[in-house]
Amino acid sequence: MVIAVHPKTLRCCTFYIDASHFRRNLSLWSMKKEPDLESALSRNRRWMVNNQIKNIILRCPNQVAPIEFLQKKFKTLDLKGKALNWIKKYPCCFEVYREQDELFCQLSKRMQCLVEEEEVIKDSQEPVFVERLAKLLMMSKNQRLNVLKINELKRSFGFPDDYLLRIVPKYSDMFRVVSYTGRRSSMEIELISRNPDFEVSSIEKLAKKEGRGPRFSCSLPPTWIKSWERFREFDSTPYISPYKETIGLIEGSIEMDKRSIGLVHELLSLTLWKKASILKLAHFRREFCLPDKLNILLLKHPGIFYVSNRYQIYTVLLREGYNGSELIEKDPLVVVKEKFGELMQEGLHEYNRRHYLMNLEKKRKKGDLTIRTERRKRDSNEELCERDDDQEGGGLGGIFDAEERKRFYKVLFDDDSK
Repeated sequence: MVIAVHPKTLRCCTFYIDASHFRRNLSLWSMKKEPDLESALSRNRRWMVNNQIKNIILRCPNQVAPIEFLQKKFKTLDLKGKALNWIKKYPCCFEVYREQDELFCQLSKRMQCLVEEEEVIKDSQEPVFVERLAKLLMMSKNQRLNVLKINELKRSFGFPDDYLLRIVPKYSDMFRVVSYTGRRSSMEIELISRNPDFEVSSIEKLAKKEGRGPRFSCSLPPTWIKSWERFREFDSTPYISPYKETIGLIEGSIEMDKRSIGLVHELLSLTLWKKASILKLAHFRREFCLPDKLNILLLKHPGIFYVSNRYQIYTVLLREGYNGSELIEKDPLVVVKEKFGELMQEGLHEYNRRHYLMNLEKKRKKGDLTIRTERRKRDSNEELCERDDDQEGGGLGGIFDAEERKRFYKVLFDDDSK
């Protein structure tokens, strides 16, 4: 509801706005759901939460965290309910014990082994982190980026939490920390010297390997005829490296759009999971000379990117980085993080099995174990139908009508042709 006051008559007017209308329009800023890629986006959801809990515990004295302390941190993790209940779901990852009438949590032995393995990989990957950081700075307009903004994406690029202390001082011939305003919030990492070997994008590297000119790849079915036509028209113009300066490029021009697409492609290729939040990428708009409406530009290239609003978080994923729902090339850090995910799933399965047996025993004692097989089948079929509806975009955030999507893309591409 919106209340407006007329300036002359001072009469109040009330306007009722349908919230579902805005959700409907907002949902259009994503692509048609593809089960494999949606699965790739949702697979790490629980892992990300448990990884944050792991980091909180590691920062605590003796790597032991009181449950009450974790409960306070739950709000920052966007979780509801009791922290103890969540922790108990993953007995293979976390151990809970009582001391002087207070509950504490620590990492399990298997979890500690994975943490140590991850640290060994981070040490061996240091040259890779140096190259990634240098590439980010080389793509920026002034060869420097705000530390707070880098921190938002540091885990996407695999940077360790202490990269400012571990990497920057050690490579003082390449990086330095500056603050031209004197404020802590304006602290930036600046590139001192450029390495020509780092100025090669992933597209140029692949082109050199295959002995051809640099060009984008399109990962769309052959039946998407119009999308393929638009892609070929876009790819027919010369490739512009994201490491090239924007001097002489006009904002909104085909050349500038091509450079922006190449830059986002390069950014995603540097991440561990070949994906990133569009909102976080937009924070670097000025530094990377990206357009104001980055989401619209990405939606125009469905053969290169997949845009989803799963969990109401707009995410862009690099199509060529995936085969179905699996990453084609896995960074060593991704491999160890997947081991963490497997351990987590093992613990969750153990927890669910234990509770199933406990509930079964309770029903036996009460004599309520007579459940009809037909009812079970019916409930199972209903659940499958609900899942199918969700996959087809029936839930909030999906595309509601095929004709509406058609009109939306027609308007989107017709504006460009004009």
